[in-house]
Amino acid sequence: MLILPSRRQFLTGLGAGAGLAAATGAYAFDVEPMHRLVVTSYTPNLPRWDPALRLRVAVLADFHICEPFMPFDRVAEIVDATNAQKPDLVLLLGDYPAGRIAWRKLPLGQFARMVEELKAPLGIHAILGNHDWWEDHAVQASRSGPPEVKRLLEARGIPVMENQSLRLVKDGRPFWLAGLADQQPFLDAWADYSLADLPATLGTITDDAPVILMAHEPDIFVDVPERVSLTLAGHTHGGQVRLFGRAPAIRKVRGHDYSYGHIVQDGRHMIVSGGFGMSRIPVRFGVPPEIVMLDLGGTGPAGVSA
Repeated sequence: MLILPSRRQFLTGLGAGAGLAAATGAYAFDVEPMHRLVVTSYTPNLPRWDPALRLRVAVLADFHICEPFMPFDRVAEIVDATNAQKPDLVLLLGDYPAGRIAWRKLPLGQFARMVEELKAPLGIHAILGNHDWWEDHAVQASRSGPPEVKRLLEARGIPVMENQSLRLVKDGRPFWLAGLADQQPFLDAWADYSLADLPATLGTITDDAPVILMAHEPDIFVDVPERVSLTLAGHTHGGQVRLFGRAPAIRKVRGHDYSYGHIVQDGRHMIVSGGFGMSRIPVRFGVPPEIVMLDLGGTGPAGVSA
């Protein structure tokens, strides 16, 4: 026999559902994006990595500075939390300004001064993302760079790599850090035009030391050769909304999910950071802002997230 709920039961259930929806919306709009900050740790066993090369790397992606969602006190919190991890190397993966979600844009020069306070013996190294190009109206108009944020970061002593590599040494053990130019620098009719030149970048590497590759957009991973021990990317914000471990808003790349986390494909490794900020909509749910910490070298599991 079918038993229908009473009017009171129906209204009670409706009110509870509305309350849950409101609480979830408030959490996704305010609590998770602006008040949570986690450290996600990975200790992967990487191919072509020198096990005697022990390296601690902090990866910071997608700040998208603006008010009210990424004000300067939040940037200061991220800088302090990163320094507390005592990294050997800090990598910035692009998208420093916010897009259309910004209620008020913030000066990039102040941002550059703040991230200069990051501490690492092997330095701070950066690449650019699509919003570093998109939010610079001068470079969009001229269809040429460099974007303002590159000049500002380099003025603070932070090199910005575009299809370049750098040989670094830790405890007498060498490795290469390579950085690609952005894959989506221009809007409108130029939307499919990429500045990234993977063959030219890897062509600057002159010995067989391990390679870490920085690429803002993870899409290029389908073409990254086995020569690269680890690719690092951002851009996706982990999907901003993750439900049951999936990001419904992020399209697959040739059938592969590159939205977030430690990805192993054909023996090649990539870690995609969830980053800090937001774009398109000011919401994060199920993927809190994160500092990614890598402990490379020695032996460990193939990828552990804390």
